[in-house]
Amino acid sequence: MHEPIERDAGGETQAEGSWFARLGPGLVTGAADDDPAGIGTYTQAGAQFGFGLLWTLFITYPLMAAIQLVSARMGRVTGKGLASNLREHFPAWLLYAAVSLLLIANTINIAADLAAMGDAARLILGGPVPLYAAVFGITSLLLQMFVTYDRYARVLKWLTLALFAYVAVAFIVPVDWPAVALDVVHPPLTLSAHWMTTVVAVLGTTISPYLFFWQAAQEVEEIRSHDGQAPLMRAPLQAPAQLRRINVDTWIGMAASNIVAFFIMLTAAATLHAHHVDVKSTADAASALRPIAGELAFALFSLGIIGTGMLALPVLAGSAAYAAAGTFRWKNSLSLRIAVAKRFYAVIAVAILGGIGLTFGHLDPIKALYWSAVINGITAVPIMALVMYMASSRKVMGRFPVGGALAWLGWLATGFMTVAAIGMLLPG
Repeated sequence: MHEPIERDAGGETQAEGSWFARLGPGLVTGAADDDPAGIGTYTQAGAQFGFGLLWTLFITYPLMAAIQLVSARMGRVTGKGLASNLREHFPAWLLYAAVSLLLIANTINIAADLAAMGDAARLILGGPVPLYAAVFGITSLLLQMFVTYDRYARVLKWLTLALFAYVAVAFIVPVDWPAVALDVVHPPLTLSAHWMTTVVAVLGTTISPYLFFWQAAQEVEEIRSHDGQAPLMRAPLQAPAQLRRINVDTWIGMAASNIVAFFIMLTAAATLHAHHVDVKSTADAASALRPIAGELAFALFSLGIIGTGMLALPVLAGSAAYAAAGTFRWKNSLSLRIAVAKRFYAVIAVAILGGIGLTFGHLDPIKALYWSAVINGITAVPIMALVMYMASSRKVMGRFPVGGALAWLGWLATGFMTVAAIGMLLPG
């Protein structure tokens, strides 16, 4: 007997769709990791240490992919988000603490992203940063509230193309490729406090808790939005196709994230570091590129900040809403009308409006970036440990527990983030 062919909402078989059509939660999640705050971290790493930290992106790729794969599988297998699974298997106080930290970190991260986007718009058009931040934030909020999930997911997927502005910039500026290859293969390890702090920042901005919650929730959304699909615990015949899709989607999405991060760091090293330019923000980096690399590089860098910000805002706000809804058993889905899921959309609104409010309070983007990274780094460790524990349990995952190389990579990622969190708490 042949295995049933699964069809999406439009009646097209998964095998018939284009490769881009089959990408979704993994691609968007990976792209959202390169938000303006992340761009700022990678830019500063390149500006300060040249090509010397490019090797970190080869480490973050498999570790990031592993924990995202585990999160996605849990969402697909159980049909529930991470917060719902945590609520069912752990004490309430642990869940409340983790979700509270996530909400705080995401709001600060949203504010840092909006401030960077406003700065980029000011560089291009002139005018006040808070006004642009408010326009971007409210636009994102309205899209999330009034556009159906299927349409909005497609919008987010196409927005990922904005990331390749940074790949283009790297081929506009002169790059010493032999020096790049040498520093990747044999990196200069200074082991100073400042060097260690920057390595920690790269790890912290690449592996963030909001990404775990978002990708698991999007797998649940995929089940809801496609006819004939169900959690794999109830529909094991769907497992081969769905787990294969998740693997391809996630590995490609995380590859895109780390490749773009690599080129952001590379561009900063080839231009800002080579000319001894000190940058404190993404706007500083864009401004510095204009005299060094020309108007095209400046425009691509600036527009990329806005495009990636519009991609990241719904991921940050949405992951907070999914986490809160899972904690308190609220109805939650971007495909539901506001009247049906009022509290879910209220969390999205509070997160984005709170971020806008912080920009009007003369937010220091660098301090916001630092504190969101610190909170994310600290929150990531217990959440990753809990996720790995649940993903390895047959009680949670039924016949689909995570094991083998993926389990080892997931625990290795948890160990690296533990070291990163400890590094964040050390002075100097």
